[in-house]
Amino acid sequence: MAEVEGWQAELESVFARVAGRFGRADLRRRMRDYVRGLLAPVERKNGWQLAEWAGHRDPAGLQHLLNGARWDVEAVRDDLRDYVAERLGPGGVMIIDDTGFIKKGTTSAGVGWQYTGTSGKIDNCQIGVFAAYATGSGRALVDRELYLPKAWTSDRERCRTAKIPDERGFATKGELARNIVRRCLAAGLPAAWVTADEAYGQDWHFRRLLEQLDVGYVVAVPKSQQIKSLAGIWRIDQLIEEAPDDTWQRLSCGNGAKGPRVYDWAAAKLPANLVFDPDPPTHHRWVMARRSISDPGEIAYYLAYAPIGVEIAELARIAGSRWAIEECFQAAKNECGLDQYEVRRYMGWYRHITLAMLAHAVLTALAAQAREAAKGAAETDQPSSRSPWQGSDASWTLSCPTPDPIRTGAYTP
Repeated sequence: MAEVEGWQAELESVFARVAGRFGRADLRRRMRDYVRGLLAPVERKNGWQLAEWAGHRDPAGLQHLLNGARWDVEAVRDDLRDYVAERLGPGGVMIIDDTGFIKKGTTSAGVGWQYTGTSGKIDNCQIGVFAAYATGSGRALVDRELYLPKAWTSDRERCRTAKIPDERGFATKGELARNIVRRCLAAGLPAAWVTADEAYGQDWHFRRLLEQLDVGYVVAVPKSQQIKSLAGIWRIDQLIEEAPDDTWQRLSCGNGAKGPRVYDWAAAKLPANLVFDPDPPTHHRWVMARRSISDPGEIAYYLAYAPIGVEIAELARIAGSRWAIEECFQAAKNECGLDQYEVRRYMGWYRHITLAMLAHAVLTALAAQAREAAKGAAETDQPSSRSPWQGSDASWTLSCPTPDPIRTGAYTP
């Protein structure tokens, strides 16, 4: 009974938080029914089944909520982001990634044949670029943008049919990601770090923006990533090959489904950028590599930007936190119907996605409360959870083919 009351209280607090974004009482009721339905054990969370679960005669009211009603979806997004920050606390990691929504037909806003990791191939789908926020208390999605391929933005009549605003032009996924980062940090999301996969990590503009915003990052890059200086250009895999054998450290980058995810890690500090960096510098740039223990030929590469004094173990933890957004996608799709919408219009996509994110955030907050309660109940003499590897910082001195960029040049991220 207490658990049910806790769920009810948390839901009511969220509904109260966003209620002012809906100008009419009937819209507030439909919003509540919609979010409750997304959290309910409904087989498929589309208009008809959500309407039936809520006791509506037909889905017209819920469809109107998504497609025609007047309410401020961007303000609800802001409320959602603030709610997540409050429930999960400061000092977390903002994670950027995209996910696909497999669709039939050609009329859904932004749909087209494009690669998506959701199916692992080129598919007829929509692509959304997302940000998640993760701390030790949990993880949840906090922002989103719909990617519109050039086939859409170059056909204004098609855009108008899908109710895409005339001012919405083409933007790459990287540009959408940068807009999300600016918006989240400007609004006060208390992220100390940003991480992303290679699609975003290899984008110089993305990394430079994070440095300008004074936020640390650990981002994946391809093995062909170029490291430039006035002295020359090197591939990151070539630099990592120079790492002495005793540089590699066995570190956990966080817990997975089967326990700690342990790899061998190597890292080296890069030279200061003589053009952009303050004197004295406040941050160091790093090249990093993660090597599989079972298959040493499997190596992932990273670039990092971190405050002076941060250890390799912390950088490895940030790199490992990227998987939290994949868990968010899986949970939001499986539990909250993130991908089960039937809307075709541009605004309908944003409204369904935002309300599904809100439902998932409620689950995240409840799980965080439950963990905190369990931790308080079990707080006795416990062995330290600190990894025995976390005390070391055995980075090697980067050695490059002559001329050495550390001695002679300014590094360009």
